[in-house]
Amino acid sequence: MALGKYTRVDGRRSSTNYCSTATLVAFVSLCLVGVWMMTTSSVVPVQKSDVPAQETKDEVKQQAGESNDGITGQFEDRSGDLTDDANKGDGGSFTQDEKNPNPQDNTAFPEKPLENVPDENQEKPEEKPINEEESKPEDGSKTEAENGESKSGDGDEESKTEDTNSDSGEKKTDGSENSDDGQGNSKEDDSEKKPEENSTETKDGDKVDGQIENMDQKENKDSEQNSGERKEDGEAKEQGSNEVFPSGGQSELLNETTTQNGAFLTQAAESKKEKEGQQTVYSWKVCNVTAGPDYIPCLDNLQAIKSLPSTKHYEHRERHCPNEPPTCLVPLPEGYKRPITWPTSRDKIWYYNVPHTKLAQLKGHQNWVKVSGEFLTFPGGGTQFKYGALHYIEFIEEAMPDIAWGKRSRVVLDVGCGVASFGGFLFDKDVLTMSFAPKDEHEAQVQFALERGIPAISAVMGTKRLPFPAMVFDVVHCARCRVPWHIEGVQCVGGKLLLELNRVLRPGGFFVWSATPVYQKLADDVQIWNAMMELTKSMCWELVVVKRDEVNRVAAAIYRKPTSNDCYDKRSQNEPPMCSSDSEDANAAWNVPLQACMHKVPVDTSKRGSQWPEQWPARLNKTPYWLTNSEVGVYGRAAPEDFVSDYEHWKRVVTKSYLNGMGISWSEVRNVMDMRAVYGGVLTKRYKSLSIWFEVFAAALRELNVWVMNVVSIDAPDTLPILYERGLFGIYHNWCESFSTYPRSYDLLHADHIFSKVKNMCNLVAVVAEVDRILRPEGKLIVRDDVETIGQVETMLRSMNWEIRMTYSKEKEGLLCAQKTMWRPTEVETILSAIS
Repeated sequence: MALGKYTRVDGRRSSTNYCSTATLVAFVSLCLVGVWMMTTSSVVPVQKSDVPAQETKDEVKQQAGESNDGITGQFEDRSGDLTDDANKGDGGSFTQDEKNPNPQDNTAFPEKPLENVPDENQEKPEEKPINEEESKPEDGSKTEAENGESKSGDGDEESKTEDTNSDSGEKKTDGSENSDDGQGNSKEDDSEKKPEENSTETKDGDKVDGQIENMDQKENKDSEQNSGERKEDGEAKEQGSNEVFPSGGQSELLNETTTQNGAFLTQAAESKKEKEGQQTVYSWKVCNVTAGPDYIPCLDNLQAIKSLPSTKHYEHRERHCPNEPPTCLVPLPEGYKRPITWPTSRDKIWYYNVPHTKLAQLKGHQNWVKVSGEFLTFPGGGTQFKYGALHYIEFIEEAMPDIAWGKRSRVVLDVGCGVASFGGFLFDKDVLTMSFAPKDEHEAQVQFALERGIPAISAVMGTKRLPFPAMVFDVVHCARCRVPWHIEGVQCVGGKLLLELNRVLRPGGFFVWSATPVYQKLADDVQIWNAMMELTKSMCWELVVVKRDEVNRVAAAIYRKPTSNDCYDKRSQNEPPMCSSDSEDANAAWNVPLQACMHKVPVDTSKRGSQWPEQWPARLNKTPYWLTNSEVGVYGRAAPEDFVSDYEHWKRVVTKSYLNGMGISWSEVRNVMDMRAVYGGVLTKRYKSLSIWFEVFAAALRELNVWVMNVVSIDAPDTLPILYERGLFGIYHNWCESFSTYPRSYDLLHADHIFSKVKNMCNLVAVVAEVDRILRPEGKLIVRDDVETIGQVETMLRSMNWEIRMTYSKEKEGLLCAQKTMWRPTEVETILSAIS
């Protein structure tokens, strides 16, 4: 601009001064040129580092996008959808080796373009900083005009850069703003503002995207976008961002879920919108019921119980669900704490979590349960084994070696379980025990069992079949279980309760009966023993051994169910009668009245029940022999192929997603429920029964112990027999009704497309309230369902102040992981049917 001033020539000046003037102009021009060169060398690199670097990065991104169309094309996320903080979350665990063979290439993107920028590309931006900086000290409008053409060229290039940055959600200042501080401060200001913006978005989303976007295809794209947006922070920041995503596989999860993009809102915006509207839609209240924190809707329907015509057969202990399932939330006991973890929980629990002492007063001398300060302790005893369940378990195997705990006998039914110490110590023998007892005067016995981490349900031997398939239990056990097996015996064409055990017991399975009639000679005991001998003989059960336990001073009688129909055919009297094969389905178990008949033993080797399963653990992964290629499986393939495919599917999901990608501390998880089990694939791959480990788990997971209650809905394909054949267990249930368990029973619930099914049949709000009832505070819920249903469930959970730990969606399928909190409403709703 000084050059412009001194190049003006006044025609009126004398020729004598021309030489000196020219000399002076030449000298000043040379000085200015020198200053210009020095200024150019100090300013240009700053400007060059933005435009060419960004352009080169864009080229690299395009090349990466073209080479990975099969990967990133599945996502097409906009960089504004997710914050850097949200991308980090807990998602470092999500990996994808198969689809991203070179995940470390991302770290090279910010570096190489700066090293390889051609010289000709650096010439255009040179003029702009000079003009901007030198125009300020002196007024040089003419120079601006002279340089306008080159500046407009820079403007085009600059606009391209701004367009690229705007796509990335980056705030870029114009040239005049940058010139104020030499281009540096304005960018630093942006850099300082971005973390605040990201933090706000993460809070709005409540960690919604924190663990989701750690999936593999998303990983590369976000890493590139983050490096483009935050290049001013330097290489250290860029490398730190990439280090959040270690290499590995997450493809299985992606096959079933979809990313919201394009016309979809961001998760933060969507969640904020839902939060604003949910308070007007859902208004939760605390249940006011006589049972208080122990409320089980289908077992505490006092109105229905009062109207029963008889309670002779324990009808009052059976399920009587209210016409409308409750939508209120069960209160927490005062002083409730996070449960003690397994295996310590087998021996003691927090008193205030199950604040009941009546059982300790009644059964403390038999070592059921004792009160010890702020704990309830469980010495491991029972009515028949007050000196310890483990000794009693070994005594049974000594009496009948063919039982072979944890090998031949894997799945056991314990009737009238008390606090379930028998089942709790059978874990040491690699045995799963389905324990059950009624909700009766033995206060909270099943609740004690579940709080200890032992499988149990509230049920009774009454007038209806147990909710299990036929021929599934390897052993049935009763130790002073207070079930009157002998009533309505052969003379009354009855014995229905023992016949129900016959239905669920495998051919060749054992019934272990430890009770006073076995070893005492009192008149009542002798009468019961004789009635049992007559009934079991007519049922063709073989009494294989009666043995006395000298330590506990009790005895046990062990019976075996026949493996053929020969005995039935040779009976002189057809009492109890054989069930009609045309009208009696042995597997029908939901609200079916007991029948005084027996089902024949399958003899066709291709039929279920004709062969004993493989020994444990081989039976877990073996396709059941009775699944044939002529049968169509649940997913439309031949049944054996369907079974194997389901196994492999859940193996990938669990190992690549659930174990590491949900932010779940599995060491705190013990009681698990799969709300919609099919073949029993979920979490079986990570199930550890003490001494047996499966190769699919990492060494770091080998200290975990979980058990899974597999639930098969009554309107779903009946695959529950397959689960038992594998050495797992489960139960039938209708999710339009409450589950037969106490509140706060489970650490984790898995719901695979169950909500979308039940919402068409019943009130989804009531189902979500039931989930809240049976899940412990700080427990986790994993939901896989369609996006619409995921949104509905998420809205309800947020309205209950649950923490949404992760959401993810792809192609109308979604995944949600949420954590229940200690929050309870302040308003109260009285349930009249549950008030005494």
